[in-house]
Amino acid sequence: MLNGKTILVTGGTGSFGKKFIEVILTKYRPKKLIVFSRDELKQFEMQQKFNAPEYPCIRYFLGDVRDKDRLKRAFSGVDYIIHAAAMKQVPAAEYNPQECIKTNVLGAMNIIDAALDCGVKKVVALSTDKACNPINLYGATKLCSDKLFVAANVYSAVEGTIFSVVRYGNVVGSRGSVVPFFEERKATGRLPITDPRMTRFWITLDDGVAMVLNALEDSQGGEIFVPKIPSMKITDLATAIAPECHQEVVGIRPGEKLHEVLINEEEARNAVEFDNGYIIQPHDDRRSKLLARGKPCQELFEYNSGTNAEIMSIESLRALLIRIKGDYSIEESRWSMDNVPK
Repeated sequence: MLNGKTILVTGGTGSFGKKFIEVILTKYRPKKLIVFSRDELKQFEMQQKFNAPEYPCIRYFLGDVRDKDRLKRAFSGVDYIIHAAAMKQVPAAEYNPQECIKTNVLGAMNIIDAALDCGVKKVVALSTDKACNPINLYGATKLCSDKLFVAANVYSAVEGTIFSVVRYGNVVGSRGSVVPFFEERKATGRLPITDPRMTRFWITLDDGVAMVLNALEDSQGGEIFVPKIPSMKITDLATAIAPECHQEVVGIRPGEKLHEVLINEEEARNAVEFDNGYIIQPHDDRRSKLLARGKPCQELFEYNSGTNAEIMSIESLRALLIRIKGDYSIEESRWSMDNVPK
């Protein structure tokens, strides 16, 4: 469905955006592939790897999701949009709440309005486990963003823009994540651990990209796609990275949880389970064609990183980190497009 189409990625110079661009250029033949972001240096650096002479379809647009006029110009003639731009650092969001709201909430509204006005076929917005039962501003803004994208389908005509959301957990090795932080601190002989009980959902960039492509293909409007992914204990991750280091408990930071949740009990009432994930249905009479092929979640079900059935061992974490450092093939994604119900 992507061959011959025009695809735009907001936040295209981020960790997800760069991997998404790599996958599209490797596996598809788009008419145009647009990287939309506000950092000219990151775009310059990205152009050294993905340049126009070698990849004639690629374009680089400077712009901010806060600027609706620029979005409308960028979205002209675009078929599919992946919205990955966000302000996502929890401490920075707590200290600069207005800036976080402008990007994550008002930016989402601008994406929706511009996509509707420009006749974009589909928009897939990236979310986070922190949007479920949020306790920090970042999570609250992403919950608001999720609600906006789900509700946006009401404003589309019968053949209008389709909006959906993909919600997953922490991405292994992404910018600002705990993996590069621990790698840097190895030399000190001490790794700071917020709480030895802490767990997190874990997903690779390759799995995240494959899941977004599935959502782009299968969305009917208003769904929140949630993958089945493993959890890890923060202490096990620290041991996998630096078994020789002392683990120093420093306490949970403001805005952090012991465990993250991808689906809460209230959302579970509208969630349907598949072999490789879940779909949270919109709260109205719209229903995806996929939902009839799934199984309704049980009453009081909660998808929690602490009670997740799949917890990665130290050995499996170490093996994964080795693969990530080697930039393993996109063909190894566990969220394979071949596993999606047809």
